[in-house]
Amino acid sequence: MKALLLSEYKQLEMADLPAPVPGEDEVLIRVAACGICGSDVHGYDGGSGRRIPPVVMGHEASGVIAATGSNAGKFQPGDRVTFDSTVYCGHCDYCRSGDINLCESREVIGVSCADFRRAGAFAEYVVVPERIVYRLPDGMSFAEAAMLEAVSVALHALRVSDVKGGETALVIGAGMIGLLTLQAARAAGCSQVLVADVDASRLKMAEAAGADTTLLASGTDLPAEILKRTAGRGVDLVLEAVGRDETVAGAIDCVRRGGTVTLIGNITPEVRLPLQKVVSRQIRLQGSAASAGEYPQAIELVSTGKIKVQPLITAVAPLEEGPLWFSRLYSHEPNLMKVVLSPLPAGEVHA
Repeated sequence: MKALLLSEYKQLEMADLPAPVPGEDEVLIRVAACGICGSDVHGYDGGSGRRIPPVVMGHEASGVIAATGSNAGKFQPGDRVTFDSTVYCGHCDYCRSGDINLCESREVIGVSCADFRRAGAFAEYVVVPERIVYRLPDGMSFAEAAMLEAVSVALHALRVSDVKGGETALVIGAGMIGLLTLQAARAAGCSQVLVADVDASRLKMAEAAGADTTLLASGTDLPAEILKRTAGRGVDLVLEAVGRDETVAGAIDCVRRGGTVTLIGNITPEVRLPLQKVVSRQIRLQGSAASAGEYPQAIELVSTGKIKVQPLITAVAPLEEGPLWFSRLYSHEPNLMKVVLSPLPAGEVHA
């Protein structure tokens, strides 16, 4: 099969690799679409330590069942499907309690690190456990379905934030996850959703996606603006979708006393924490990791148009153009959001 192989850091090439064979509890999927995740771009140069070459990356994918293992009877060849990026054991205490994203043996599709190696979906075929596979509705295109993993991440962030409805929320960062988190906050019942970023073009996308207010601000300017708009109180919830010192500090300064700051972004592995502000104002700091069962909700919300993903797709391109698109994303070319790669002939990815 043809596959996009990270043969060494910053070196992607089309390669002929053996087609994978499903184990007894696995399915073989003919890949139709696979999105380039920010984590793939961060792993492209070795910075994350989670894409050790050689590896086929890609975990935001959809396609068609091509074959099933002897114990995999939930799907049949020809079924249109997507799959979770997380491979969980199903047996540990975390899995039994529903926290599959915290599985003691957690692995991720398309990731190669010191602990495990799993081939991803920038290829004609990929093998995954049947338990992480979900059926697609007929009206959803493969390209839209490749966005479901990111949608599930946004929905999980709202779930762990314990949103009751009626909250005022601020999303910091209008990248892919930020724009989906904005829509997830709307779907969760937040009464007002503000979005802040330092990129005016991304804020225009936030406006189109339903933000009540967009703020071209960061640093000390952002908390000052939020406090002015909330009569000095702050918002009930901040969803931080960047992961840098200044954005985390800004999130803490923007939330009200007793409010919640949910950390989604993790561009940097460590940030400085204004501890006294967190403790004295009794702020709840909540991390959010991947997703844990939100795929059915993601499928429903995208299918009904309550979360719109099509406007966030910058391009759907042939798999062979992967090296070019990775280079463009890595160089931070403006106005690029989600790029979806497909090994299928032109046109089939939209089916």
